[in-house]
Amino acid sequence: MGNAISPCELIQGIGRSVLNLQDIAGHPALHRYVQEQSQSLIRIYEESPRLASIFATQQRWLLGHVGLAMHFRRDPNDRRKDLTVSRFIEVVHKNAVASRNTADAFIKEMLHYNIAEYVAGGDGRTHPLQPTAATIERFTGWVTAHLRTLDHIDGGNRLARFLERPDMLATLQPLVADGLLASKPVREPNQTFSLFIWLNNGGIVMDWLMSGINPDHAGLERIPTGVVSIGDFAKWLKLSRTHLGRKLRTAEELGSIGWLGQRGNSVMWVSHGFYDEYMIVQAAKLAVVDSAFAACFSTDRRVPPPPNL
Repeated sequence: MGNAISPCELIQGIGRSVLNLQDIAGHPALHRYVQEQSQSLIRIYEESPRLASIFATQQRWLLGHVGLAMHFRRDPNDRRKDLTVSRFIEVVHKNAVASRNTADAFIKEMLHYNIAEYVAGGDGRTHPLQPTAATIERFTGWVTAHLRTLDHIDGGNRLARFLERPDMLATLQPLVADGLLASKPVREPNQTFSLFIWLNNGGIVMDWLMSGINPDHAGLERIPTGVVSIGDFAKWLKLSRTHLGRKLRTAEELGSIGWLGQRGNSVMWVSHGFYDEYMIVQAAKLAVVDSAFAACFSTDRRVPPPPNL
């Protein structure tokens, strides 16, 4: 991570005002906009749960971003920049995202489930890889959800500009990856958020919890969600009810969640503190995406990769 270049550093002097974390977190309607964003991400999960598993935990989410960035930054004239298993493992290790063994296992799983594939006609010794078309399509949905939220916040036209130039995904995504790797709020979130990001499908767990919240209730100390049955919740997520229940119990002991009536059989609430943790991480991600978008669309050219990617 040490040599990663923040998109914020890349956009100095380009003229457009970029939203920072404080701008976004302080917006009075952020709750409503992030709820819409969460619902969009849930639809992506429902359309392709296996593919969405690439973002199942924070670590896998970052591994996915690293792999996509390496793919988009490949140079047809320089095979040394191909996305290969060995290069992926090395980059993951340098950026302290995961161990070498975890990175290797991740790539093998991506190949097994056709989330990534070998490049046709590639060098048999190095086996260059690429994400499948379906993977690119789903990730594009992730990008559009975040650009739509940013447009809601300041009345911008990022999404329309991106849809006019979808080829710019190849420039935008690596800058997003750089920013996420360099973001302390994203990589070192607070206690309860950290608890869930290591749970399988933990990101979707939090998106589901937050998507069922009435934004008008965001100021309450105990904010009601749309979750009633742990069993139904676990079934929808394709998680072990026991495993999910254990995580929820830990969160309950932290005072981050609870039930308005009988535990597990009444409406679940989340604490104001947990809700704030979630919103801060969303604001940090959105700030990264906005910085990357400004760098990408103001220069309209490829930005050279940082040393580690």
